[in-house]
Amino acid sequence: MAEFTAEVYQNEFLPDGGTDVHAIVTVTCQGAGEAGRSGAGEAAEIVIVDTSGSMGEDKIRAAQAAASAALDQVLDGTWFAVISGNHEARLAFPSGPIAPESGVGMVRMDDVMRRAAKAAIATFHADGGTAMGTWLTKARQVFATVPVTQKHAILLTDGNNQHETPEQLSVAISAAEGQFQCDCRGVGADWVVAELRRIATALLGTVDLIPRAEEMPAVFETLMRQSMGRGVAAADLRVWSPQGAQVLFVRQVAPTVEDLTGRRTPVNPLTGAYPTGSWGDESRDYHVAVRLPARSIGQEQLAARVQLAVGADVVAQGLVKALWTDDDTLTTRINPAVAHYTGQAELAQAIQDGLAAKAAGDDATATAKLGRAVQLAAETGNDEATDRLRKVVDVDDAVTGKVRLRSSVDRLDEMALDTSSTKTTRVKK
Repeated sequence: MAEFTAEVYQNEFLPDGGTDVHAIVTVTCQGAGEAGRSGAGEAAEIVIVDTSGSMGEDKIRAAQAAASAALDQVLDGTWFAVISGNHEARLAFPSGPIAPESGVGMVRMDDVMRRAAKAAIATFHADGGTAMGTWLTKARQVFATVPVTQKHAILLTDGNNQHETPEQLSVAISAAEGQFQCDCRGVGADWVVAELRRIATALLGTVDLIPRAEEMPAVFETLMRQSMGRGVAAADLRVWSPQGAQVLFVRQVAPTVEDLTGRRTPVNPLTGAYPTGSWGDESRDYHVAVRLPARSIGQEQLAARVQLAVGADVVAQGLVKALWTDDDTLTTRINPAVAHYTGQAELAQAIQDGLAAKAAGDDATATAKLGRAVQLAAETGNDEATDRLRKVVDVDDAVTGKVRLRSSVDRLDEMALDTSSTKTTRVKK
C-alpha cells in the first residue's frame, strides 16, 4: 500500500503591504509497489521504434536490441504492444493471427508472447520518412483497446519530423494528452530536441539524448524497469487558495523542472488539480506561488492548502501560511529551498533560450543567456550543468557570467546541454 507524505518549506512572514507567498512542497511516496499489481487497475506498455530510412542498419540493430531489452522488463500479465514508425505507423506486434479478432491491439505478457514479440522486432528494417504524429495516434488507438488505468510508452527516434506539418504533430499530441505517458529518447545528433520535448512535456514524460546507438539497450531496460516500479497509476496535486487569492504558478522543480500551471482543472471554485502522472518510490518537489490581498500587521492567513490526491482520495497534505509583520529580520529572509529552485528554473530557461539564439545566429543574445546560465549554475551548485556549459562556452568569470561562445562545438554536446537543462539538483532542506 503506497504511503504519501508532504512537507512544506517557506518563509511565511510578509512585510506590511506584502502579497506574494512562495513555498516548496516536497511529496514523498513509499511502498508504491509494481505497475498493475497494486489494486489500482492494470497496466499497459507500448514500445515505439523509429524504423525510418535514416536509422540505417547499425541503429536498427541497436533499436531491435533495445526494444527486446525493454520487453524483458515488462512484468508478466501486463498488456503490451510494439509499434514501428516511419512516415506512417504500423502495429508490429501483435499482428496477424496473434491479434484477437475482437480488435484488441494488445496482448498480455508471458514467455510465449515475449518470444513472439522479439521475433517481430527482428524483422525491422530502415525505410521511409518520419511522421511522429502518426506514431502517437497509433499508440493512442492501441491503448484504447484495453481497459487499463496505467498507460506508458517509450518512443525512440533518430531524426526530425519531416513528413508531416507542425500542425499535424500538434493535433496528435493534443489528442494523446491525458491518454498515456511517454518517455522520449533521441539517438545520435540529427533529431530536434524541441520536438521531442513537446511530446514528452505534454505526455508527462521525459526527454533525453542517447549519444551512441550501442547505449540504447541499457537505456530502454532502465526506462521500462522504472515504469514497472510505478505502482500508483496516477495522482493529482491539488492546490486550494482562499477567496480573493491568485495562484501565480505551480511548478514541479525536482527532479526536473515542469511548469504545471496551464494544466489546471477545477475541482471547485477555490481548488485546482494539476496532473503528476504515475508514482514509484520517490520524492518530488513543487514550487507553489500564491498572491494574497495585503493584510494588516499581526494578521495571519492560510495562503494555500496543497494536497496529493489519488483518485478521489487525498493521501497527503501541506499547509502554506502567511503572517504579516513589521520585523525586517523575519520578512527579508529567503527560504533556501525557494531560492535554490527559483534559480534552477531560471537556469533551465536561460540554457534553452541561449541555445535557441545561438541556432538562430543571434550571438549577442546567446552569449548573454548562456552567461547567465553559467552564473546560475555556479550559484545553485549545479556542477553537471556547469560542466556541460563549458563545452559550449569559454568561461572567463562564472561569478559575473562573463563567457565567450566557442567557435567549434560538438553537436552532441549542445544537445546534451539542452536535454539536461530541466534536470535539477536537490537542495538540502
